Amino acid sequence: MAFPAVPLSHPPTLADIDALPPNMKGEIIDGVFYAMTRPRAFHQQIGALVLSDLVNPFHRGRGGPGGWLILPEPGIELPRSPEISPDVAGWHRERLPQAPRNAPITLVPDWICEVLSSSTRRYDQYTKRPYYASIGVSHLWIVDHDALLVTASALENGRWVELGVWSEETEARIPPFDAVPLNVNDWWLGATDAPTE
Repeated sequence: MAFPAVPLSHPPTLADIDALPPNMKGEIIDGVFYAMTRPRAFHQQIGALVLSDLVNPFHRGRGGPGGWLILPEPGIELPRSPEISPDVAGWHRERLPQAPRNAPITLVPDWICEVLSSSTRRYDQYTKRPYYASIGVSHLWIVDHDALLVTASALENGRWVELGVWSEETEARIPPFDAVPLNVNDWWLGATDAPTE
């Protein structure tokens, strides 16, 4: 069983996630219950910076084309996953005009961003990345704050195709948000350890 899978004597449910201590988060993918420590502050900071750079031009349509609903750590319920919560996710407004007030989101995101951390790097790459392809997420960003890299991929014929890698660019145009340049270099502010060769 892959880390951070939790063996259970019963099929996992949302009650298993609710029973986790406050410092833990859980997800269920293809009948397997995964539990991990909640992301640390620097991990959360990176996700917040990605989100903040996208909200005005794409979520609100200020200084950009709009047309997206972008949310941090949304709880998504899908047929093969009663609970999955990417670091940041987005939907085209024509598919999901607004976040449901009193119900879970049940639509596959059009874009997902996962921020890697030492405790979830394998899980995000080995378990979640292929799962996202299998459910039809069209774009995926993997943000690696240890390496100071953003890798963007698009789904083509059920497989991820790498679109590019960004690191120190101050005007990066990263699909599907390439209508507005992003300062990727700003996301690493506060990083204390430079990547080693």
